[in-house]
Amino acid sequence: MIDDVIGIFAARGDLAHLALLLWAVTASGLAVFALREMAAAQRRFDDFVRELARFNDRAG
Repeated sequence: MIDDVIGIFAARGDLAHLALLLWAVTASGLAVFALREMAAAQRRFDDFVRELARFNDRAG
């Protein structure tokens, strides 16, 4: 499948468009990954702060 797509772009001389497409797909994937990791880190931090508040309430 990938070979067919590359072949179509190469036959038409649109290698720059293929490079741009690959860059856009890669950049979008990395952005999604980074946002997912940031959301997970935020949840972990919220859990930490919540547990710290519970500890402080119990310790008086």
